[in-house]
Amino acid sequence: MIDFIPLKDYAYYFYQIICAIFLITYLHTLVLNGHEQRTYNYNRNLSILLLLFTIPYIGLRPISGRYFVDMKTYAQTFEQFKNGMPIKPGGDLGFELFLKISSQTMTVELFFLMCAMIYIIPLFLAAKNWFPNYYFFAFLLLVGSFSFWTYGTNGIRNGMATSLFIYGLSYVRKNHLKMIVIIALSVMFHKSMTLPALALATTFFLTDTKKYFMFWGLSILLSLVMGGFWVQLFASMGFGDDRLAGYLTAQADPNQFSSTGFRFDFLIYSAAPLALAYFYVIKKGFDDVVYKHILHTYIIANAFWIMVIRANFSNRFAYLSWFLMALVVGYPLFKSIFWDHQFKKIGIVLLAYYSFTYLMFYYYQLG
Repeated sequence: MIDFIPLKDYAYYFYQIICAIFLITYLHTLVLNGHEQRTYNYNRNLSILLLLFTIPYIGLRPISGRYFVDMKTYAQTFEQFKNGMPIKPGGDLGFELFLKISSQTMTVELFFLMCAMIYIIPLFLAAKNWFPNYYFFAFLLLVGSFSFWTYGTNGIRNGMATSLFIYGLSYVRKNHLKMIVIIALSVMFHKSMTLPALALATTFFLTDTKKYFMFWGLSILLSLVMGGFWVQLFASMGFGDDRLAGYLTAQADPNQFSSTGFRFDFLIYSAAPLALAYFYVIKKGFDDVVYKHILHTYIIANAFWIMVIRANFSNRFAYLSWFLMALVVGYPLFKSIFWDHQFKKIGIVLLAYYSFTYLMFYYYQLG
């Protein structure tokens, strides 16, 4: 266990270290053009260092219900399974099987380390599958995402499920059977992943990106005009997960990050990657099958969130699209050339992307 860092400062040090890595990487992009052997060496070496930092730092954190709320609940369930409690029907079968087996074969500390590995390693492998020479940069974008820390230390099973989903996506062109199996496992870890899974399935039948953008714009109008209706409708549907309905209908806790009213700030946050995607796909003609699946899945899931944006804790719903944001922003940059001196532009995009995460950390955690 990493118990020499005060719990109140645990997240703070994580954000500072990741910030330092972003700054170093930005300087790296300023002095090289992206095709030197030094860049490939940096890609390989820094990706391993980032992996070796994030897994133990998240996985070996002290068990705390005050600073990592859901962690205490998982630890209690672990003990209950260890003492013979059976798996309850109707839950997240994949996660509960994992938890049950872990309770019989390892300590609770090792269990949380395994959770961190399931959360982080699939992101690393997906980035490596997609970008053989630039996987560190993509991996860093994923780690630097707004919700990465939260879903690695609090919404743990949801975080693992989304990482498995991304790993499954990395086989969308290589091996459809493997993709289906991994994404099915993602849904088994957290049933709310039914929404992005259905969205992904839709992208195999509807391929016109312009129509997806139109649907996203329409979702804003539908939310403004009929917001309450959609909240009740989606809460009753649940998307296979009663907890999701609870997030939509629960009363807000002023001490928690919850979204109430029509949040134009989070709408702008969701729209920013779509502006880049519009530039990549519509303006520059970037035509990549994998990227279209990623982008279209993001748009569908995000549009559904916009319809329920007024609901308390709708940020939980938003995460069902936001976990793909780093890929919507970064994927084309590592596959095609859009600007002169693009490697420098990649550095700027990386820094801008993490700047939002960094500022929001201070706003919510220290403000």
